[in-house]
Amino acid sequence: MATDVADPVRDVQVIHVLPETLANQIAAGEVVERPASVVKELVENALDAGATRVDIELQEGGVKLILIRDNGMGMSVVDLPRSVQRHATSKITSLDDLEAVKTLGFRGEALPSIASVSRFVVTSSQSEDGRGFQLQVEGGQVGEAQPAPHARGTTVEVHDLFFNTPARRKFLRAERTEFNHIEEWLRTLALSRPEVELRISHNGKAIRRYKQELDANETRNARIIDTLGEDFFAQRLSVDEEMGGIRVSGWMAKPVYNRASTDQQYLYVNGRCVRDKTIAHAIRQAYADVLFHGRHPAYVLFIDIDPKRVDVNVHPAKHEVRFRDSRAVHEVVYRVLSQALAQTRAGEGYSASGAPPLNDPSTSSATYSPAMHYAQSSTLGLGMRLDDMRAAYQGLYGANPGMPTEARQPMAEVSAGEVPPLGFALAQLHGVFILAQNAQGMVVVDMHAAHERIQYERLKHAHDAEGIVRQPLLVPLAVSVGEREADLVENENESLLDLGFELVRVSPTSIQIRAIPNLLAQGDVENLVRDVLSDLRQHSTTRKVEEARDELLATMACHGAVRANRRLTIDEMNALLRQMEATERSGQCNHGRPTWTQFALADMDKWFLRGK
Repeated sequence: MATDVADPVRDVQVIHVLPETLANQIAAGEVVERPASVVKELVENALDAGATRVDIELQEGGVKLILIRDNGMGMSVVDLPRSVQRHATSKITSLDDLEAVKTLGFRGEALPSIASVSRFVVTSSQSEDGRGFQLQVEGGQVGEAQPAPHARGTTVEVHDLFFNTPARRKFLRAERTEFNHIEEWLRTLALSRPEVELRISHNGKAIRRYKQELDANETRNARIIDTLGEDFFAQRLSVDEEMGGIRVSGWMAKPVYNRASTDQQYLYVNGRCVRDKTIAHAIRQAYADVLFHGRHPAYVLFIDIDPKRVDVNVHPAKHEVRFRDSRAVHEVVYRVLSQALAQTRAGEGYSASGAPPLNDPSTSSATYSPAMHYAQSSTLGLGMRLDDMRAAYQGLYGANPGMPTEARQPMAEVSAGEVPPLGFALAQLHGVFILAQNAQGMVVVDMHAAHERIQYERLKHAHDAEGIVRQPLLVPLAVSVGEREADLVENENESLLDLGFELVRVSPTSIQIRAIPNLLAQGDVENLVRDVLSDLRQHSTTRKVEEARDELLATMACHGAVRANRRLTIDEMNALLRQMEATERSGQCNHGRPTWTQFALADMDKWFLRGK
């Protein structure tokens, strides 16, 4: 009689449940990358608890000790042990809550993950009488909560980070490097939470304090200066617009203030500091023709959107988000920033602010005269009185060969408030630069770069007014593409028609180009179509057609602009200055080079050691 024999291969158990401590340590690998990660999670918990003051004490770059003390709502003796259990949280209770997260933390992984790779102590109190409780966790082993005195709020101590995972500790950098990472994250937090006071100390020494001023605007301004510097603050543009339920607010630097790297780019979505390719792409496009190649803009931008329209649960450390409608977000960010940049004009901010008040008793006339101001302040003047300026300005905007024509306007009496931002032309230097005098001192203009921008903006406005005209191809052009690109041709047909393209899918991996934008008929049509489809696939939107059009118009503007060594009359130079003041983005040429610069009288005095 046959006997059943167990199959040794079939019955061997190879899958088992991980111990809780090991599971937490694996989770820590996603949440706790370095000391800065610990500081981020603990401070965010403090803010979610309603803290208005947070103290951060560090030793040895946070490796030996990270102590976070807050004045938030605190935890009860019942909640203390729950707080170090995996997936225990007060932030969400259902899927609906997860889809509309408004807090910075929500997964319930931070404290157990941190406690599993450190010697962890948490002390908390919900009362005003100083009675609290303390809980200690040693490498994931949870002790019993014990009574401990503590003011209302919570203190978390993280000792000897990665003491029980030496392999992880080997990957940490030098003490200074780890501390720098912590400082950088705290800077990003300070910008977004001006209502919270932050105090940071390292190795027993107070390092930085982000304090609260009496006025909220003063607090925010102080933090902008502290984080990005005086130059950014002086060159910032404020934005605050809402379109389609998406609000974009904050500050962006004028093109003249730019960086060699992306070190001054701060982006927040619903108060959370994130990295997002969609928004970064929109910002780059907004700055496209006002920044020199290889330079980067600086900004502090806040995107506020219905939490249900954004998924914050796509990254273990919550550094990234996913938008339900990324195309709408891209379009709003691009439009808001583009409109702000369009209002930047040469001379902006220099109208007459350097002039003394008209009722200043030190002046004998209500009409501002730079010569009088220079004489009374013992500073170097350029030797041209206002009467001389007015005489030079007579006949301004007459017809000039090779220059845009304007109606002739007689020069009116010019008072202090009416001195043009770029002043009045004095001379031409080396056939390249225009020298002008305004209320602040001397202005130098690159005449070719300035005229190039003026021509370029006029061409763009003319083409926008005409709209996109499609030109049918005599013989349709067949192009091989990937299946995803071919799908886009079918699914985005209306969008492509709006861009000037008539595309038809003829096979799973082949399309036909039947019509193209008329202005780009002589360009590389096939590669342009590929770029358009690639942009649509990656960003759900594209400006490749506009970019190609702008490149063509920029070339036309460059060839049509006044050339070096072209001798200009005073009238022509003044006409160019006035057109610069009225033209969008005229502070830079089409290639992002500056078109003008200002030399203040005070700086010129220093050149000659005057006023010493």
